[in-house]
Amino acid sequence: MNFRATLQQLLSSFVEAEIGYALIGGYAVGLWGVARGTVDIDFLVVRDDLPLLDQIMKKCGFNLIHRSENVSQFSSSAGGIAFLHAFRHHTRTMLARAVERSIFEGEILVRVLRPDDLIGMKIQAMANDPDRIPLDRYDIEELMRLHGSTLDWLLVEEYFDLFEMPNLFAELKTKYAPH
Repeated sequence: MNFRATLQQLLSSFVEAEIGYALIGGYAVGLWGVARGTVDIDFLVVRDDLPLLDQIMKKCGFNLIHRSENVSQFSSSAGGIAFLHAFRHHTRTMLARAVERSIFEGEILVRVLRPDDLIGMKIQAMANDPDRIPLDRYDIEELMRLHGSTLDWLLVEEYFDLFEMPNLFAELKTKYAPH
């Protein structure tokens, strides 16, 4: 299966079906300039759109292999794609702020979370799975280093406070926020 063609088919189907989505995870972080060894494909999607998502994924050759309240995982011969479900205030607001970026040398447009919202997702991932801390902290610090002058630092602080990490926020703000 051709990765580019599959992704293009998925994204055009999301737009046609008016699915609320945004790219998150390693590929999204890479679109904001962070060098990554892995570029997993993960999306944030409005939970109310799951029935439409299931139809699109099946049409594109993916099988649902796991679903919980928070995540759906699909698999195909091309690999897997995970979808986090947006149904809480913060994640739905993240989707509303998502921006379009071009991929594959401008051939395809994809909605992607902004750097400050990706930081919020990374903070949640660290809180949920301490084994992820080294990679997620790297991503957070690189996003701050690259985009510190344009981040919404009050929003970033809110994410750190939400997951009870105010000391880490203070350390990173001192290091990366414009003075």
